[in-house]
Amino acid sequence: MSAPPAPAPAAPDSLQALQARYGPRYRWRLLLSVMLGAMAALVSSTVVNVAIPDLSHHFGLGQDAAQWVTSGFMAASVVSMLTTPWMLARFGFRRTYVLCMAALIAGGVLGGVADHYALVLAARLAEGVAAGIVQPIPAIIILRAFGPDEQGRASGLFGMGVVLAPALGPSLGGLLVDAWGWRAIFFLVVPFGLVSWALARRYVPVTAPGGVPARPGLALDLAGLALAAAATLALLLGLTVLHGGPPGRAAALLTLAGVLLAAFVAWQRRRAHRGRPQPLMHLGVFGHRAFAAGSVVSLIYGAALFGSTYLFPVYLQLGLGLSAAWVGALLLPAGLVLALTIAVVGRLADRQPAHRLVAVGLALLTLSFVAFALVPAGAPLALLVALAVLGRVGLGFVLPSLNLGAMRGLPAAQLPHGSSAINLLRMLGGAAGVSVCGVFLEWRLAAHGVAAMGPGALADAAAGAATAPARLGAFADTFWLLAGVCALALLSARALRPPRHPEGRR
Repeated sequence: MSAPPAPAPAAPDSLQALQARYGPRYRWRLLLSVMLGAMAALVSSTVVNVAIPDLSHHFGLGQDAAQWVTSGFMAASVVSMLTTPWMLARFGFRRTYVLCMAALIAGGVLGGVADHYALVLAARLAEGVAAGIVQPIPAIIILRAFGPDEQGRASGLFGMGVVLAPALGPSLGGLLVDAWGWRAIFFLVVPFGLVSWALARRYVPVTAPGGVPARPGLALDLAGLALAAAATLALLLGLTVLHGGPPGRAAALLTLAGVLLAAFVAWQRRRAHRGRPQPLMHLGVFGHRAFAAGSVVSLIYGAALFGSTYLFPVYLQLGLGLSAAWVGALLLPAGLVLALTIAVVGRLADRQPAHRLVAVGLALLTLSFVAFALVPAGAPLALLVALAVLGRVGLGFVLPSLNLGAMRGLPAAQLPHGSSAINLLRMLGGAAGVSVCGVFLEWRLAAHGVAAMGPGALADAAAGAATAPARLGAFADTFWLLAGVCALALLSARALRPPRHPEGRR
């Protein structure tokens, strides 16, 4: 009787081959590689905001034109995120990551040496494309390279790093702008990109998701990408106009975005049936109950997260009349507590059900918004810091748990599509949250008899005692809105609970 055939050797530089080569600690080196790349992408997305005034002055730009440095980056990130599954299938993890790091580095260098605003904008678009493709990859790596008993710890470590990057980036960026001008902001991303590029070439596997070889001839769904790009651009423009333009134009753009989104969904369904080229997004991932619930939570949670990030500094300055220096000092402890909470909750996620941690986080976040709505005028600054910390503790419970709870049940082949979709929905929710909070606050200020927020609003807020109760009433209404949004996410989070085992009851 012949001996059974020996198992086929792992492909060179596949996940299995790299694990055998570098030993049991390889998975942490892999996590560090993708974490530094994600940090580079996040630094490039947030740090440029502190350079917009200098950039505007250098090129003689108006506020609308200068804002495209941020808006263009976001639009490019959202659209390119849809291409992550195709990039991974066509090029594999390593080539995709290396290409993205190269694009980030090139964008940083081009933006730093550019003498024309068009080149600066092109550099930001290149960075946005790279950042969008990179963002879904770490979640896929964590679910494939780590066992179920370590995925929470890995998510917590990764989350702590990517939270500290945007928290500390603007402070570092401000020092760089003061010392060397706006060009230094673009060069900041280069060292992060170079280190991540070098680590990726050594530790990131060459295979596509599922451990299969990359498929160089795989075609891209260009028609689907065009529909997605048009829908995203219409949505972002509509939200921008909604914040400070004619209501009719905003309604037309948002309606167009809805029509284009419906067309994109119909096209993806058609591509899924035909199979060539493969759709940008396999809509079948939404057929999984936990993932569908996680997607809803991610959308609503993104709106609350980014909306509150916008609202807090405005509330502290316009509502309470604090200086920008005081605002930064008050929010810094909350940012540090957020990073620490993510690390701690990541370890809990290995032992506690994800839906329970998400629910606790959303409940704490809701409670913090309710508390801000009820805080009396003249409250001590220590109370405001405590409430901000409470909200960030809530965020820390949600961040490492949501992806795990939503994606653990997906088949390996659908992980790239799931990670791309859930990150995309969080970003779109964030864009909507910022705009809706801004519009709602303007409406409530007007309803309370306070002038809209213009260039002199901050000075008026600091000096005008007569309108202080009305202003605080408008902010309280907006905090109640955010509390309601979080309560909706809390209801949706119940569906993240895994189905009960069919065998008997406990």
